[in-house]
Amino acid sequence: MKLVSWNVNGLRACLNKGFPDFFAGADADIFSIQETKMQLGQAELDTPGYEQYWNYAERKGYSGTAVFTRILPLTVSYGIGRTEHDSEGRVITLEFPSFFLVNVYTPNAQRELTRLAYRMEWEDAFREYLFGLDQKKPVIVCGDLNVAHNEIDLKNYKTNVGNAGFTNEERSKMTALLASGFTDSFRWLYPDKSGAYTWWSYMFHARENNAGWRIDYFLTSDRLREWIIDSVIHSDVMGSDHCPVSLELRPLQSS
Repeated sequence: MKLVSWNVNGLRACLNKGFPDFFAGADADIFSIQETKMQLGQAELDTPGYEQYWNYAERKGYSGTAVFTRILPLTVSYGIGRTEHDSEGRVITLEFPSFFLVNVYTPNAQRELTRLAYRMEWEDAFREYLFGLDQKKPVIVCGDLNVAHNEIDLKNYKTNVGNAGFTNEERSKMTALLASGFTDSFRWLYPDKSGAYTWWSYMFHARENNAGWRIDYFLTSDRLREWIIDSVIHSDVMGSDHCPVSLELRPLQSS
């Protein structure tokens, strides 16, 4: 089973920058995107063989997530069941017979950390939400988590300490999430691999110089580790300031 995740940083723009070709070539069973930045009816996306599920932000041109799946889900839900967190289109959960798939676009703490306090509230609520799902069946989380967990996960870690995405607070919340029963699939397979990034600033030739951050993830419930075949960063794929990531799993047995 192959799953793909990509923060497209505006789907309408990405449609003109190679998204359809990558989508077709990826041949994913489930393809999740974040930061769609669109509302219902603003773009037509033809995905033969896939069901489409969209969660739009109330604010126009902001946030938003979508999932395209060949596998028909048992249930689909939007948000995490908290009014204070569910107006920005950040989460879609699909339930399948043997697992939950959670597509997430985590809030950014913003420059000067103006949203860090809110981000901390979000982190606690999201971790509680995932923990609840995990009590029922294994969970796969994909998306832009807006945090580089460790120093190996960004190029210029010394000069970014305390900046959004690399604060001690955000990193500690990621540590807490993993400690609650989840595995970072990429680091599980490649614990010492450096230079592996998923996001690059548009400034200072960052992508050309691979001065990036790894902030896009596939996390799995710990008990799914034995099913992981590979976790891949597709850094050669353009079209956004993020690149796609993918996860390949052996077929999961129903729990």
